[in-house]
This record gives sequence, structure tokens and C-alpha cells, in this order.
Amino acid sequence: MASGTGERPASASAFPGPGSRVPRPGPPRFALCAGEASGDLLGAGLVEQLRARFPDAQFAGIGGDAMRAAGFEAWHDAQALAVMGFAEVLAHLPRLLKLRRGFRRQVLDWRPDAFIGIDAPDFNLGVEKWLKRRGVRTVHYVSPSVWAWREKRAEKIGLSADRVLCLFPMEPPIYARHGVDARFVGHPLADAMPLEPDRGAARTQLDLPADAPVLAVLPGSRLGEISRLGAPFLEAAAKVAVEVPGLQVVVPAANAACRQAIEALLSRSPIPASRFRLLDGQARTAMVAADVVLLASGTATLEAMLAKRPMVVGYRIAPLTHAIVKGMGMLKVDRYALPNVLAGADLAPELMQDDCTPDRLADAVLGWFRDPASVAALQARYREIHETLRRDASARAAAAIAELVAGASAGAPR
Repeated sequence: MASGTGERPASASAFPGPGSRVPRPGPPRFALCAGEASGDLLGAGLVEQLRARFPDAQFAGIGGDAMRAAGFEAWHDAQALAVMGFAEVLAHLPRLLKLRRGFRRQVLDWRPDAFIGIDAPDFNLGVEKWLKRRGVRTVHYVSPSVWAWREKRAEKIGLSADRVLCLFPMEPPIYARHGVDARFVGHPLADAMPLEPDRGAARTQLDLPADAPVLAVLPGSRLGEISRLGAPFLEAAAKVAVEVPGLQVVVPAANAACRQAIEALLSRSPIPASRFRLLDGQARTAMVAADVVLLASGTATLEAMLAKRPMVVGYRIAPLTHAIVKGMGMLKVDRYALPNVLAGADLAPELMQDDCTPDRLADAVLGWFRDPASVAALQARYREIHETLRRDASARAAAAIAELVAGASAGAPR
């Protein structure tokens, strides 16, 4: 794909610093690394916007189906990085270390104009630091939660990334205190989802009754999450079904393996088969269609907020992981769900670890079904947050990367 007609333009100039190398002729190259489905979607939007700026650019690295569809060459699949929690990572550590060693060398040999690590900080920040020391411009897209876990990490992240692209407005000021170049670009989900979701259309799409009460249950997109949260979530849904006549329960499965795990749990659930619907994907549609959402803590809570739906958030992590986090005092916040963090208020009930029981989950869900006035007030707050995050994120992220590649000192949106 290289043109072979001469030196590259100024926007693809030689790498700066002590690791600089001879410019490579040909079109711009961008190496990316995305872990999990959420990172894959962010990467796809970024590839599309970078291609709009650099039509002949090449994109390669670690990514998933969405990035491939955008014209990305995946050397490894994003699922290779889909591991979380101390105990879980330890089991996969030899494989992850081997993958990282081979991948960073492959990136360096490919000689990209920039490397963009998308989320997956435990993997990407090490790759970024190694490449930065060798003269590759590095970007970290999606800030780790420095507002929740040891702010001083922001300084260390700056040693890995030349620029950090933040999805939330409270993040750049933290980096600024540590001399790190960070930009708020907004959140692509806020761009993708309408300010006024169409519940009727979502119900039609899922073949749900227009006037029935609907509960969406999302116990996570990983098998480990489903093994810890699936049973209490579905038991809670069964308890709600006893109290809410005609309740319809929709349960999206992220992939075939998750579907199989959820099917096994549903086979033991007391909910009548006629009152639940197991879906292949379609999590966002299920949330829009629902009256209330019961879900695992994570990015899905942001989606539920953008869908303007009241939610109950539950989570359990591996006991060893929990013991380490609690014992070392590593967590610095008392709110976990993103809507609550962004609002600075307890908008959604959070039931974590030992509090994540069927009875408590069911009581919290029933609270929303029984209080429509609180639901209306909540939706107005969610719209305000949605508007704050709606910034054409992929385009702003691409502009910030293009500016870095060009070596400009100003001009990207903040």
C-alpha cells in the first residue's frame, strides 16, 4: 500500500526525541490496541475519523470485529485482552506478557506515525511506555479512573502517553495538576444515542407488548461476571415478577458463550418461560425498551443513563480481588456507577459485593416501578449529563491525534 514516491508529508514527519529514526516513505500508519467490545467500538469510530483526515492511512494492531469492518488489520483479536481483576489477571499473566512482548516489537518494526492504546491500561500503558522510549508518538484513549484510584497515577501515565484522550470532563484537570497533556473529547456513546430514546420503537423491534412492564437484566459481558451475578440477578427478577403483574424480563447475551451460561441459569429460574426473553446482543435496545434496568457496574451503566432509564447497579468481584482492594485501601471513592460519579449524587442504587443479594436487588428495582415521579425527575438529570458528554468524540479524538502527529502546539479542541 505504500506509494514509494518520496518522503512522507509533514503530517507524518520523523519521530521526535532520542529514539527518532529515519522517516519512512508512504502513507501514514496508525497502530491501535483495543481490548473488549467497548474498546473495539471506540477504535472503529477513531479509525473512520482518522481515515477521513488521512484517506490513504493504514491501520493495524489489536482489535475486534467493529474495527475490522472499518478497515483495520487485526494482528490479534481484542478478546485476547478481555481479562479483569487481580485474581483473574494472575491466571493469564504469562500469556499476556508474551503477547505484549511480541506485539510491541511488531508495532515498532511496522514504524507507525502513532500508537493509540484504547483503554486496557494494564496492557497498553506498558506498550506505550516501551514505544515512547523508542521514539514512537503515543496516545492513550480512555483515561484510567484516576478520579477513583490513586491520583498520582496520572503522572506515571504521562510517562507512557504523549497525550491522553479523556471521555469525561472531570479528568483533564487531574492530569493538568501532574503536567500531563490530556484532552476531554466527549463520549462516543453520547454521540450515538439520541437525547430522546424511542421506547415504542425498541419494543416493536424486540416484539414486546407496548403497555407491559419490562425489566432488562444485564449480568455482564464476561463469563466471570455471569457466574457471580447471573444467579442473584435472575432470582431478583423472579421476585420482582411476583410483585409486578405481567412483567416481561429481557436478558441480552453479549456472545454465544454468555448465552449458553445464561440459558443454564434461566433453566433453573422460577420465572415462567413466557415472561422472559433471551436476546443475542441488542443490549442497548433492551435498555431503551425497559422500564427499569438491573445491570452490572461498568460501561453499561452509562448506556442505561443515556437511554434515560432508571437502573439498579450490582457487582461482585472475585473474593481475593476484593480482599486485596479493601485491605490495601486502594479505592478512593464511595460511588461506582458512572451516572452517580458524573452527577456527584446517588442517582442509581448501588449494591456491591455482600450487598448484592436477590432480596436487596429486588427491593431496589421495585422502588423504581412504584415511584414514577422519581423516574421523571431522574430522566431530566440524565439528559443534562448526556448533553455534557455529547461532543462528537471520535472526530475530536482524531483531531487531537492528527495534531500530535503533525507536531503542532495548538489547534485541537479541548
